[in-house]
Amino acid sequence: MSHNREEKLEAFGALLDVLDELRVKCPWDAKQTNQSLRPNTIEEAFELADALLKEDSTNIEKELGDVLLHIIFYAKIADEKAQFDIADVCNALREKLIFRHPHVFGDVTVNGSGDVVQNWEQLKLKEKGGNKSVLAGVPDALPSLIKAYRIQEKASNVGFDWDDAHQVWDKVKEEIAEVQAEIEKGNVADIEKEFGDLLFSIVNAARLYKVHPDNALDRTNRKFISRFNYVEAKAKEAGRNLKEMTLAEMDALWDEAKNLEKGSR
Repeated sequence: MSHNREEKLEAFGALLDVLDELRVKCPWDAKQTNQSLRPNTIEEAFELADALLKEDSTNIEKELGDVLLHIIFYAKIADEKAQFDIADVCNALREKLIFRHPHVFGDVTVNGSGDVVQNWEQLKLKEKGGNKSVLAGVPDALPSLIKAYRIQEKASNVGFDWDDAHQVWDKVKEEIAEVQAEIEKGNVADIEKEFGDLLFSIVNAARLYKVHPDNALDRTNRKFISRFNYVEAKAKEAGRNLKEMTLAEMDALWDEAKNLEKGSR
């Protein structure tokens, strides 16, 4: 269902009214702080990400609501401290969007989305109170895989990147060789370091070929879970315990699962 602008504003205002009342009358809502809400916010963001990956529109709507609740809750807490309120949040965001889109609200000309992204990073460095360095905007708490992608993406936006995507494979091969060399030496600390370098180079390769590594790895995780669940279920049907089965027996069931996937396409 699509609502007009007035209906959307009315719905948002009604939501703010409900939170105002809960903050006063509900013992749980009344005692919440930034720090008590923070772990739940992270969980809600992951639940939204899960719904988005599944293209589950019903749960996307639900999880967006949960995330929105946290946004207005933090703004409410700040309002009580006379720091800012939800209107300040909206106004700051509106001003930022206008500033970072001079090709829409100004006289700048761009040739495609690549130019938009590069301009975006340059404009962030110019903003009052904005990032003072190219990588300053990458949150420390980001999961490592996503953080590596964002670091590389931001560096690329200012020209620090491979001239040709094919060049990255030489780096990947170099990092694989370095991992193998450290494994032969048996130095645990250096093995970890070289594995980190290898993973970073793989993320770089994915980025250069327009693949988000987190999405790609999640897809593989889901595929593995589905196939392994099949193996486990088939073993149970046969009255077998996985620990008692040989690897060859489990591999045979694994291949069955793969063939079923191919047949369903």
